[in-house]
Amino acid sequence: MASIDPNGVRERDPPARNNSKASNKKDFKILMLHGYTQSGPLFRSKTRALEKLLAKALSPLNITLTCLYPTAPLRLNARDIPGYVPPGSGSGDDDDSSRHHPAEETDPDAWAWFRRRDGPGPDPEITYAGIDDGMRALASTIRDAGGVDGVVGFSQGGAMAALVASALDDAPHGDRVPPAPHAGWAAALRDANGDRPLRFAAVYSGFFATDPSLAWCYDPPIRTPTVHFLGSLDTVVEEGRSRALIDRCVDPVVVVHPGGHYVPISKEWAMALAGFVKQYAQDETKAAL
Repeated sequence: MASIDPNGVRERDPPARNNSKASNKKDFKILMLHGYTQSGPLFRSKTRALEKLLAKALSPLNITLTCLYPTAPLRLNARDIPGYVPPGSGSGDDDDSSRHHPAEETDPDAWAWFRRRDGPGPDPEITYAGIDDGMRALASTIRDAGGVDGVVGFSQGGAMAALVASALDDAPHGDRVPPAPHAGWAAALRDANGDRPLRFAAVYSGFFATDPSLAWCYDPPIRTPTVHFLGSLDTVVEEGRSRALIDRCVDPVVVVHPGGHYVPISKEWAMALAGFVKQYAQDETKAAL
């Protein structure tokens, strides 16, 4: 639309800015799974620097990053946490075992995706109690988000990340057959993500799930691209447990950092994750062109 200045000269309006690039920004959603005894908000506080670096790495691809930090559904009490001492608890003669301590005063803000239970006998069978609740909670998070593109998990969350990737990467193939106890949550996950496999899974200090009823998740091996971060000084999850999971993935990438049982967020190690994620986010962007 033209305008006329006080001297009677017609002026053209400046050309409209091209906002097509901004309007074509693609959302890239990552599920972030905390470890045993943690919570979603706590995990976010520990990995905030990692999230910022990922967002910066994806920005040149015209991708907007959204990280989802659900809290696991199983509330832990003090006795579930090795070495936990309730605030203000006494010892020796000062310990009055008959004194009542309300749960809100003694139980920490600690959560789990499942609880390991060992059966009786010298060679007990291991079961993961509550994993159905954990998986259905994740299905709900994925559905509410309109689907996710990838998953990052730490420790027990790392084990869960691999199981979620496995359940979802079967959608195009149909060669995993979950037994009755797990068929419901597997179907819920697939439906929540629109029968789409994940683009990637990143596992920090994760491990192979030894519950025999979950063997179907590793046969055939996990096809979703995976990167595994192991701490050379990790004394919580033995390397053999992590390697057992790595061995059940197709073409896994393995990164060993010189630390313990945590998610390394220094730039050197964060860039390893950023490069991996960027590769698969970029592949999706090209496919959409």
